[in-house]
This record gives sequence, C-alpha cells and structure tokens, in this order.
Amino acid sequence: MTQATSSSTLASTRHGDTGSSALQVALAGMAALAAAMGIGRFAFTPLLPMMLHDGVVDIATGSWLATANYAGYLGGALLYMALPWLGRRLDAVPGNAALVRGGLVATVLLTAALALPWPWLWPLMRLLAGVASAMVFLGTANWCMGRLAHLGHPALGGLIFCGPGLGIVATGLPTSAMVAAGWSAATGWAVFAVLAALLCALVWPVVRGSEASSVVPSAASTAATAPPPPAPHPATERALLALAYGLAGLGYIVTATFLPVIARAALPAGSAWPDLFWPIFGAGVALGALLSTRIHPARDRRLLLAGAYLLQAAAIGLGLLWPGPAGFAFGSLLLGLPFTAITFFALQEARHQWPQAGAGFTGLMTALYGIGQIAGPPMAAVLLARAGSQAQGFDWALGVAGAALGLGAALYALMAWRWRT
Repeated sequence: MTQATSSSTLASTRHGDTGSSALQVALAGMAALAAAMGIGRFAFTPLLPMMLHDGVVDIATGSWLATANYAGYLGGALLYMALPWLGRRLDAVPGNAALVRGGLVATVLLTAALALPWPWLWPLMRLLAGVASAMVFLGTANWCMGRLAHLGHPALGGLIFCGPGLGIVATGLPTSAMVAAGWSAATGWAVFAVLAALLCALVWPVVRGSEASSVVPSAASTAATAPPPPAPHPATERALLALAYGLAGLGYIVTATFLPVIARAALPAGSAWPDLFWPIFGAGVALGALLSTRIHPARDRRLLLAGAYLLQAAAIGLGLLWPGPAGFAFGSLLLGLPFTAITFFALQEARHQWPQAGAGFTGLMTALYGIGQIAGPPMAAVLLARAGSQAQGFDWALGVAGAALGLGAALYALMAWRWRT
C-alpha cells in the first residue's frame, strides 16, 4: 500500500466515509425520501378512497387523520431544529444518519400499524408518521448534501428531491390494481409497509457515519478576512415572505389530500382515471425537482415563486372548470411541477433576506407552512358539512385554496416591486 493510499484511507475513516460513490449517495437519498414522504406522508391520499369504501372512515375522519400527519410533520421539523439545543444540555445528539435510519424504521412500523383494525389508534399513528417523515426528510437532505459536497458532486443533490415524487408514483399506481382486485385498504397499508421496508434496505448500507463535510475554518481565523455579513432586508419584507410561504401550505394541501376522492365523485362510476391522477401529480413533483436545479441562481426568486404559485392556482382552476379526465390530468401535473421548487426557492430567498438568522427564520417559515397544511383538511371538512353536496363542498374548499395561492403570488410580486435587489 502506498503512502498516498494509506493517507486517503485514514482520512476516509476519520470522516466516517462509507465508501459509497456520489451516485449511490444520491440514489440512497432518493429512496429515503420516497419512503418517508411518498409512503409515510402521502400514501394516505390514494388509500383514502379505499378506506371510505371499506367504511372504516368518513370524509370528516379522513380529514382529521390527514391533519394529524401534518401536525406531526410540523412537530418533527421543530424537534429537528431543537436538537442542537438539546445536545448541549444532554451532551449527546443523534447524527443525521442515525435520524434517517431511525425514522425509516419508524415509517415501516407505523405504516404497517395502519393495517391493524385499531381505528382509535390511527390518529396517533399518523401523528408519529409525520414526525418520522420530517426527521428523515431533514436528516437525509443534510447528510446527503454534505456527503455529495465532500465527494465533489454537489450537483447530484437534485436527484435526492425526486424521491417524494417517485414515492407518490410508486404508491399511486398500485391502488388501481388493488381496487380492481377487491383488496381492502388494510391490505394496501400492509403492501406499502413492505415497499417501505425494501426502500429502507436500499438506504441502510449507504447512509451511515458522518456526512463528512469539509472542515469549517474557525471564526478567529476568518474574522480578519471575511467580509461583513449583508444587512437583513426590511422586517416588513421578511414578514411578507414568511406569510406568503405559509399560504403555499394551505394552497396545495386540499388537492393533495382529496384528489382521488374529488375525481372519483366527478367522473362516471367505474372509470379508471381517478387512480391515475395522483401518480401524475407525483411524476410532476419529480420532474419539477429536476427542472428547478436548472434555473440560473441570478433570477429573482420572488418572481419565480409568484409564477410557481400561479401555476398551482391554475392547476386547481383546471379541476374546477374542466372536471373531466383531461382537466384533472393536466391539473395534477401542473400542481406537482412547482411543489419542490416552491420550498427550494423560498428557503433560498430566506437565506438571502436574513442570512444572520440562519435556521431561525427558515424555521419560522417552515412552521407557517406547516400551519397552512394543518388548516387545510379541517377547513375542507367544515365546508363539506355546510355545503348542499359533496361536490359543492370540495368546490368551495378548492376555491379557498386557489385564492390563498393567488394572494401569495400577489405578495411576492409586491415584494419584488417594492424592494428591488
């Protein structure tokens, strides 16, 4: 063994190098997010019509189960933010790889638990599944991006965020066959638990050890040479940014929760189309994740966000004005395309507007987004209870969601006009 090889091996051991290639790291991150998001969060959407058919839930109960999951996701994100604070007091904090592994195991178990005839426990299961999915999402993003930077291939990070969309496709497509075969929703949950376990097995040998990010120079060594941090943007602009981002959570969640139910009610009985719209949404999410990485970083992110919101609003409008197979299909694709890009652009803009705040400001934005998600399903349930028909109730709920996105787009346009950069 040469001295250079020996030094390289020693460095890899010291930094927790798993020996995986950059592509393996990116694909493992994709699989982790497919399990945590595509199954842990969004498998509920294609299975909800089956649960309604089986009589184990009604629309109101389904709304509260969705809300429990979104509340868990918010709680998990806040807990992740608090981990450094907890670590300083407990002298120990799990690393990102441990969080990913633990969250994936929890996702498998909690998904399987939905197959059990214990409906009184389902709200707790969905809440905990939300916590687990947040831990996996944040842990995966940080671990994989750190590893890819260490390996010299940060551009492959775009592949990681295709995972949620591909997971949605992988859970959405089989439901049509399940319905045709007369399977129960409980069987569907069991099948998706097995799928999550297979994805977990793909991730396990890769996501371990430290993300091995580069050594950060000490503050003392850089204080003399580093330029002063830019001043934060006006507090009014930051407040509008946080508010506008929160509106995105409300804007998409009604469609993302009830799309198969809405389509099934609008189309003729026995149509195969309702089972395809959710996978089309997932394909749009995956495609949008790739396209967002191709946009030049010099573009004004506020205008990009305004355009993304209007695209999602147009997608909702297509379903309202053109309630047929083509309208739902195009609407599903357009709703999915900016789904990941909105988070990507908004968090970039947050760091640009207030770099000194770091995780604090992005945490506030994530919390408001989570509150928007939590508010959506109960709002839909209330409107459904007051409407003259289920179709009218969903039309009202989708109208509110589209209006929220339109308001968010207007706020971004106002920011771009008032505070030019």
